[in-house]
Amino acid sequence: MKKTKKLSIIAAASAIALGVSTFGTAANAADYKITFIQGVAGDAFYVTMGCGVAAAAAKGGATITTQGGAKWDATIQTPVLNSVVASKPDAILIAPNDTSALQKPIEAAIAAGIKVVLVDTTIGDPSKAVSEIASDNYGGGKAAFTAIKGLAPKGGKVLVVSTSPGVSSVDARVNGFADSANKDKKFNYIGVQYSNNEPAVAQRIITAALAKNKDIVGVFATNLFSAEGVAAGIKQAGKSGKVKIVGFDAGSDQVAALKAGTVQALIAQQPATIGSTGVDNAIAALKGTTVSPHKVQTGFTILTMKNINTPAGVAAQYRDKC
Repeated sequence: MKKTKKLSIIAAASAIALGVSTFGTAANAADYKITFIQGVAGDAFYVTMGCGVAAAAAKGGATITTQGGAKWDATIQTPVLNSVVASKPDAILIAPNDTSALQKPIEAAIAAGIKVVLVDTTIGDPSKAVSEIASDNYGGGKAAFTAIKGLAPKGGKVLVVSTSPGVSSVDARVNGFADSANKDKKFNYIGVQYSNNEPAVAQRIITAALAKNKDIVGVFATNLFSAEGVAAGIKQAGKSGKVKIVGFDAGSDQVAALKAGTVQALIAQQPATIGSTGVDNAIAALKGTTVSPHKVQTGFTILTMKNINTPAGVAAQYRDKC
């Protein structure tokens, strides 16, 4: 027997003794490489989700790489995803920036043999993904209306200022709020307008809305940037505190706005739980386990000045670093 052949046999035997696969997908979670693609790099929501991702990866022994675009923009996220796919990770956790624009790129990743878990947001047809994990955004929209009712019990006109149409999470929030408002005879839902994630646009929207509807009593701003612009517009109109604002998410800026009284309530999600569940499901799929249920929804907490400093309120707030 040739020396090279002997070495090959010894190497194979060693690999078997160590429990390492010499072909195909890695056999142990410690060998799995998972990439987390944030919806927006550096956003407190995704930073907190990343903390959950890191904790679950450390527990499962997987290696995590984090990527993300500087803006919520499908034209930015798509090349990021394509680059990640080219690096051939075992699994990808991604918060798609658009339900339709990311459909084919994500399907291409799956076709390349990569397990894909959708976190926070989804795509038009998520059936080929390992799972979808997100807040109960429809329920979050209903909770936002409940908060408005508590802040303005006499009723009146209410408005939603959202990001952009076609984003699954915020669309569901809008629908949850609208359905609840339309069922309550004390309130007049005057629709949704879109800020394209720009505070200056949100400010112009609320300025024009207040000029046309001087009796608006509440605004649901579906994300941080919308809430910032709405608060600035209401302040400029001299109606701070009179027109109630309910925001979504609980990053440090949003919590500061609540404590300052520029926003009266926040709907806090559970991003760390979304991240940890995403990693757990990715590892399960890589091990050949069928992940069930396919769709997982997490809860939320309504934060006000009454509970923001309680242990539960502090625990619900997002993190700027792990």
